[in-house]
Amino acid sequence: MMFNFMQRFMYGRYGNDTLNRFLMLVSLLLLAVSSFFRFMFPSFLVLALLGLCYYRMLSRNSKRRQAENRWFLSLWLPRKRRLLDWNARLHDSKTHKYYKCIQCKTWLRVPRGKGKINIKCPKCGNQFVKKT
Repeated sequence: MMFNFMQRFMYGRYGNDTLNRFLMLVSLLLLAVSSFFRFMFPSFLVLALLGLCYYRMLSRNSKRRQAENRWFLSLWLPRKRRLLDWNARLHDSKTHKYYKCIQCKTWLRVPRGKGKINIKCPKCGNQFVKKT
């Protein structure tokens, strides 16, 4: 019964997307910071972010919400990829070293503990010698 009501209510509305999840996460973090430091200003900001999030979720203007989400993803995805690459390098740091190719700026992963080795970039073919 309740599920049917929610289904009918949300019919034609935009719903949740990546930007909404990001807004919810930021508001949760601001709420935690404001409760820890007892600031009053971030609480208003939290309410504003949550209000924006619910406004976007319940909106019937899907084209506009999709355009906002595409804009957000164009900003967020390169940074997310950079964070994931950094995390992978951090976990591989005991077994591998990373060098940047001088010509094409591609990151190359080589095993540690092999001494001086000749590294050849698979993208541009540039060769250089480095110590691992």
